[in-house]
Amino acid sequence: MSTPSPRPSYAAVLRVPHARRTFAAALVGRLSYGTVSLALMLSLTRSTGSYAVAGLVMALFGATSVFLSPYRASLVDRHGPRRALLPMALLYAALLCVLAAACRHPGTPAGVLAATAAITGACTPPLGPTMRAVWAELLPDRAMLQRAYSLDGVAEELLFVSGPLLVGAVVGVAPPAAGVVLSALLVAVGTLAFATSPAAGVLRPAEHGKDADAPGGAGAGQARALLQPVVVAAGVGVSVSAVDLLVVAFASERGLGDGTVAWVLAALSLGSAVGGLLNGAVAWSSSARARLPFLAVGLGLCLAAAGLAPGVITLAVAVACAGLFVAPALTTAYLIADESAPPGFRTRAGAWCNTAVNAGLSAGAAAVGLLVERLPLPVCFAVSGAVAVAAALVPGRRRDRSAGRPGPVSRRPSRSRPSRPSGRSGRSPSGASGRP
Repeated sequence: MSTPSPRPSYAAVLRVPHARRTFAAALVGRLSYGTVSLALMLSLTRSTGSYAVAGLVMALFGATSVFLSPYRASLVDRHGPRRALLPMALLYAALLCVLAAACRHPGTPAGVLAATAAITGACTPPLGPTMRAVWAELLPDRAMLQRAYSLDGVAEELLFVSGPLLVGAVVGVAPPAAGVVLSALLVAVGTLAFATSPAAGVLRPAEHGKDADAPGGAGAGQARALLQPVVVAAGVGVSVSAVDLLVVAFASERGLGDGTVAWVLAALSLGSAVGGLLNGAVAWSSSARARLPFLAVGLGLCLAAAGLAPGVITLAVAVACAGLFVAPALTTAYLIADESAPPGFRTRAGAWCNTAVNAGLSAGAAAVGLLVERLPLPVCFAVSGAVAVAAALVPGRRRDRSAGRPGPVSRRPSRSRPSRPSGRSGRSPSGASGRP
């Protein structure tokens, strides 16, 4: 059904004018999301001396960051990245510095920390969705966009692996609050460079009311078109976050150390990165909507098989095989979201998938924590895989292109037969960090 395509290459994607500068700037800003969770948690526990208080503050920070993401993305769509993203990032960075200062003074009331964290999370700039929207404008060719989304996802995977390592190096020579300040600097510098790059100017603000009320526009029609990628993204998030706790339980049952857990989870991340690169390198003959259910089912079946692993090596292999489907499933979901969005609404369409993944990560960790205490591990693995399979049952529905894209004809190929659909990656090693 598919054949390797020698062109376009990943190098060709980066040779697009201004792509390297814009992508590098976005990655600097997004590295902040890989460092802030651990740095803030360490700062809060040291400041309050209470894991319960630290957990509550982090929950509020994460909740406002994740669930307000579509609204923040709509501001970028409405006003453009320079007018919306830059003030948002600077405010977010300033509030992170306020949190760091508060954590440096033990005895700061928990209510003050919680309120500040909630407001800070609400200002998190949606760099990931905005960068993907920029890719979509820079690369009208679907094969090129497939490569770009896959490259973006693999790079994000590396950021969420390297972020905690960077925090570990910082706290070795400075207090944890320094890691929070570092996160603030990263997001401020990265967003400033990103928003002022020439490529960011390709995102033109949406015209007020242009598509919002039109049949098949950014309202009900787009919601129906986004249902499949959003549900699958949430299902993937649930399934992947379950793996972390299940691997810990697997190692505990067999008296294995924490190092074993780290290696198995590294196999999942490695599989995800390899899957993302392979997915971007293939010229698929099937549409993205047709591929997405199969990718979700593949993930679910591999996780169910992982529960039958007799030893840690077999488990690592099964988990790595599951990882091969994670990045392609998420990348494909983001591509479908982009295809479903009219001009001026792409950032928020991607943000809905982002929100679904992060909500799934949180829900999966909580649900599996309850199941592990009540059910055998093989059953828990099967249940986590069944979530992804169930998400694959949501039917894909195309947006009405004639109603959804008024005005000039798009530069892109017709969506009725996309020339090269595609994919994206992403997951934090801990399964808990949000991906704004």
